[in-house]
Amino acid sequence: MDEKRRRKVVIMGAAGRDFHNFNVYFRDNPNYEVVAFTASQIPRIEGRVYPPELAGELYPKGIPIYKEEELPKIIEEKEVDEVVLAYSDLSHLEVMHKASLSMSKGADFRLMGPKSTMLESEIPVIAVCAVRTGCGKSQTSRKVSRLLKDRGFSVAVVRHPMPYGDLKKQIVQRFESKDDFEKYGSTIEEREDIAPHLEIGNVVYSGVDYERILKEIEREGFDYIIWDGGNNDYPFYKPDLMIVVTDSHRPGHEVSYFPGEVNLRMADVIIINKIDTSNPEGVELIRENISRVNPNATLIEAASPISMEPKTDLRGKKVLVIEDGPTVTHGEMGYGAGYVLAKKMGAEIVDPREYAVGSIKEAYSMYKHIGKVLPALGYWEDQMRDLKETVERTECDYVILGTPVDLSFLGFDKPVIRVKYELQEIGSPSLEEVLDSFLKGDDIGRECGT
Repeated sequence: MDEKRRRKVVIMGAAGRDFHNFNVYFRDNPNYEVVAFTASQIPRIEGRVYPPELAGELYPKGIPIYKEEELPKIIEEKEVDEVVLAYSDLSHLEVMHKASLSMSKGADFRLMGPKSTMLESEIPVIAVCAVRTGCGKSQTSRKVSRLLKDRGFSVAVVRHPMPYGDLKKQIVQRFESKDDFEKYGSTIEEREDIAPHLEIGNVVYSGVDYERILKEIEREGFDYIIWDGGNNDYPFYKPDLMIVVTDSHRPGHEVSYFPGEVNLRMADVIIINKIDTSNPEGVELIRENISRVNPNATLIEAASPISMEPKTDLRGKKVLVIEDGPTVTHGEMGYGAGYVLAKKMGAEIVDPREYAVGSIKEAYSMYKHIGKVLPALGYWEDQMRDLKETVERTECDYVILGTPVDLSFLGFDKPVIRVKYELQEIGSPSLEEVLDSFLKGDDIGRECGT
């Protein structure tokens, strides 16, 4: 083989980790030629081009993005040497199926770890990650931000990327008010993750190029960066303190999903969340798994108490429950906080599946585990219209929003009740105690890792 030949690479992704790995490792690397990205999990993010403005001098025409289903054909036609898996919330079994498919076509299969992909920050970084999507990491990052601000520190929250639109317009996104959602054309999924931070006065960064984002944050002179991770991915920035949230509704997933287990093993602090609504056997299994793979981590047990706004007597009332989209789709949860509250309040939960239209109906066909809840899907305008129409077609007295963002901006024709949930530690140590120890310079948790 010609030693000067660049190794041909395909990066498998979902418009997040894939772009980051390219930016920090492959973009200016003369030893590799990234011939394509593939896209999964998020609808309609394929068929685009990673633009030359982001791809760099080695890629004057940019890089095409294909459906993941086309991977075998791409490997063969483009004589691909290496396939890099770069997205999250996959079972270990699914990862190896993808590896086997790639290798059967002759390509190497690669996973890239923290040393190859983490950026170093001049500002201390506190990372909040999880072992699955929907564990409660965002409520945890909000609490960390409040604790830091109570102590007089300024905070920049950095969200995992969600660049599902025009990539050239989303290189660096800075959110300070809800008006910025219109500025960037944000999807419901982006609003769900960012709006709760804006409601408590946090500045949130997101985008495509996280090195540029980091430089902007450093230029502004914040005291701390809080990495608010997406799905169960590990951080793009090297953390000084790493907090990982597990979900006692899904015991065992902390050691059977990628890269959630990576997070569990790297964690300084591990939170077992939602124990107020879980069975003791599941909580004990998580404790045993933590003890086996990361016994040096500081362990916090927590609940996610649920409240409603406005307070309403729902006994015997027909309700439609809308839950966070990613949690009940690829997060594999059949329900969320809205459903839990409706059951607790004695409401009659209406099954929305018979009323679903368009892309919402398609989602039920794709994710058959979803129960009697409506996934808040709104990556595109037509999905938002389908969501609104499904709500309007559903015969109910109230709409219960278990989503982090208030979806009333869609203009529902029924009264809306918002469900809110915050992290509540049980006993000691608390997040406040751990954070104060960290601020004093004490060693927290792990003895190895990044």
